[in-house]
Amino acid sequence: MKYRDLSFILLSLVLSQAVAGIAQSLATPSDPVDNWVQSEMIKQHIPGLSLLVAREGKVIRAQGYGMANVELQVPTKPETIFQSGSVGKQFTATAVMMLVEEGKIGLEDPLTKYFPDAPASWKQITIRELLSHTAGFTDYPKDFNMRKDYTETELLKIVEQIPLAFPPGAKWSYSNLGFLTLGIVIHKVTGKFYGDFLQERIFRPLGMSTTRIISEADIVPNRSAGYRLVKGDLKNQNWVAPTVNTTADGSLYFSILDLAQWDAALYTEKLLKQSSLEQMWTVAKLNNGKPNSGHYGFGWFIETKKGRRVVEHEGAWQGFETQISRYLDDKLTVVVLTNLADAKPAIFAGTVADMYLSGKVK
Repeated sequence: MKYRDLSFILLSLVLSQAVAGIAQSLATPSDPVDNWVQSEMIKQHIPGLSLLVAREGKVIRAQGYGMANVELQVPTKPETIFQSGSVGKQFTATAVMMLVEEGKIGLEDPLTKYFPDAPASWKQITIRELLSHTAGFTDYPKDFNMRKDYTETELLKIVEQIPLAFPPGAKWSYSNLGFLTLGIVIHKVTGKFYGDFLQERIFRPLGMSTTRIISEADIVPNRSAGYRLVKGDLKNQNWVAPTVNTTADGSLYFSILDLAQWDAALYTEKLLKQSSLEQMWTVAKLNNGKPNSGHYGFGWFIETKKGRRVVEHEGAWQGFETQISRYLDDKLTVVVLTNLADAKPAIFAGTVADMYLSGKVK
């Protein structure tokens, strides 16, 4: 049997199981959320998906659909662990704000306070601008080798060698390298790898027992596989070097059950004062006093949808696409985790949220 034929069979099996699920749901009392999610998964060719819906920090739906691992035919469940992609940025931003509240970091601190040997242009960059993607940093260069292990020092040197795209505070441009640098700042200030700091100060206190920095070498129960579609064929994710999977721009494992704990904590002051949370959920201003064009706060996008205030973020990395959307005034949160590159979890999050906000489902 040709490999292409096997890939087609595997993908067909996943989609046929989803169809069977729809048929079964239509034969029983209709659940509009289940019906729509499963039909949209088929449309987007998504192998597996986890869905969380929470209201006022309490779970009202935690459900898995499809396959967490196609080759081993492992179903997705609430405990299934996905890679975070850039949804992990909100945890880095929270860690920075915790250190701000403790007086160990200042939002207006120049980067040269932490990196004295950095380029002169870094004297004008502040922590605030890194958090809001307004520092002038760009993204990973085209010649960056994703299959090479780098030390933290080597990564910092790469960032330092890239010219700023614009004067700090003049514009908005999404930058993974900015958050990578924030992780190194956390290490400088605390003496701890940023992932260890997150574990000690956020994940363990909140009972997020499976959330952690990515490690493909470790045995990780309930870990899902990431996939991509190549000319219609389902393929495994591309491999990257271990240290490339440990940077602060979004290199986490988590499940919807852990994100339920995270969501609940954001209604409290367990981690940060309400004033700090509101600062993170406010669109950062540029030097001219106008809100940035990306509608970005600190680790969160801030949007208004149908008159409703929403803070959210999407993540994409190594065959995974993720989304968290928090409707602040409605106290409704929807999280969607998928294991397919180029999936569109925001469509799931938005449609499911509309179902609950409109009263179609409770």
